[in-house]
Amino acid sequence: MTGAGNDFVVIDNRNGRIQDGPGLARIVCERHFGVGADGLLLLEDSEKADFRMMYYNADGSFGGMCGNGGRCIAQFAFSKRIAGAEQSFEALDSIYRAAVRGGVVELWMKDASNLRIAIMLPTSTGRIVCNFIDTGAPHVVIILTNGAPGKPGLSSIDVERIGREIREHAEFLPDGTNVNFVKCDAINRLSIRTYERGVEAETLACGTGSVAAAIVAAELGLVKSPVEVQVKSQSVLRVEFEKGEAGRYGGVKLRGPVVAVFSGVIELRTSLVVI
Repeated sequence: MTGAGNDFVVIDNRNGRIQDGPGLARIVCERHFGVGADGLLLLEDSEKADFRMMYYNADGSFGGMCGNGGRCIAQFAFSKRIAGAEQSFEALDSIYRAAVRGGVVELWMKDASNLRIAIMLPTSTGRIVCNFIDTGAPHVVIILTNGAPGKPGLSSIDVERIGREIREHAEFLPDGTNVNFVKCDAINRLSIRTYERGVEAETLACGTGSVAAAIVAAELGLVKSPVEVQVKSQSVLRVEFEKGEAGRYGGVKLRGPVVAVFSGVIELRTSLVVI
């Protein structure tokens, strides 16, 4: 399935046959010898909600929460009649709500936390002004001024190189961070490119990254809710939020397209699955 270009292998694991999610993720997400995806989503039983989402990055690391992954698994649960159009699911010890409306899925996200503005970050190319926020996953947000003298615009930024260096920066140890490069296009509209930890590359979209970009831009007075965020795939995600006291942001919603690309069977000659 793909959520605005963020693609996932999605499996119904309510029978518990898959015992090693990290190992399976490394196999099926590999784009040359597996199915190919940014991550693996396992739908499992939950005592607290309609189901539980377990999300693993392509490198097998536990991804915690994923906005586009959450929207994809909600569409999957609805299509398989596991949950209704209005549903809830468990992920990383939190309960999320989702609404499936045709090919568009809206997801209610956690309140954003740990907002830090104007961090002066030393890098190999000099000091970079960046911002940090946790939107269910940790994100650095760098606001670019397109066409500024001596500064690259969004289309020419070296996302892989700079993103990898910041992702592993001592400032964000031990967990590391995702890195987003953002440009303001118009009133309440942003463009974004994201380097995702766990995938260790630029992805075509990132849901929690889009939320992070919208909230940071709002904190800087550049946009107001709702915000349209155009991702690398050229799809547009809609982010809504409410600003509270002391820089806190709640009522966060992420909406955008979801597509089931194909369904099939992959043969595994390993002990990852209990037969």
